[in-house]
Amino acid sequence: MKTVLVTGGTRGIGLAIAKAFLKKEYRVCAVYSKDEESAKEAKALGVEVYRADVSKEEDVKELFRKIGSVDVLINNAGIALVKQIQDVTYEEWKSVFSVNVGGAFLCSREAVKGMLGKQSGLIVNVSSVWGEVGGSCESVYSASKAALLGFTKALAKELGYSGIRVNSVSPGVIDTKMNDSISRADMQALTEEIPMGRLGKGEDIAAAVLYLEENDYVTGIDLPVNGGFSII
Repeated sequence: MKTVLVTGGTRGIGLAIAKAFLKKEYRVCAVYSKDEESAKEAKALGVEVYRADVSKEEDVKELFRKIGSVDVLINNAGIALVKQIQDVTYEEWKSVFSVNVGGAFLCSREAVKGMLGKQSGLIVNVSSVWGEVGGSCESVYSASKAALLGFTKALAKELGYSGIRVNSVSPGVIDTKMNDSISRADMQALTEEIPMGRLGKGEDIAAAVLYLEENDYVTGIDLPVNGGFSII
């Protein structure tokens, strides 16, 4: 049985991805940081849940000691920050990057150690449409997600000769709790900008991830999943 690890995998996009891999009869492991209720719900579905802060090196090392080697790693854990640049503190900048980029680095580093022995594996980094084109009042978040795109391409070149694929998906406006801070009026305005006429769902992102899992000749790409919100 193959093993997949999904960071931020007990709710929202991460949970949708976890459910998709359960249907494919993977051993599904999910990481969460604080939300015990969502962890209980994921566990009830058959997901192995582990509490860890992916921005902390020792937490990540201990996580992999518990789980063992993985066949697929989904770097989904992330935090958002909506602020004008003049109001952003350096601590907030570091916090966003430590999770969104640092977490992907730490988990990828540990996952690769096991994948190299098998000469196979898949890493999928969850970026964002704002990582592709930038979002007003989300400069820090956008920068962190853009960093993931560069990380994806470089790592794909580095690991391809070892049979390990690295890709990313860039969700558009997805209907999850991360968007709870956005007003209904603003969400309606965003929806009207989407050619497909609706917000995205976690299942839309999960389907994209499964495509990347199933096609073993695809590496180094970013797959936008945004309903046409940003066509680049």
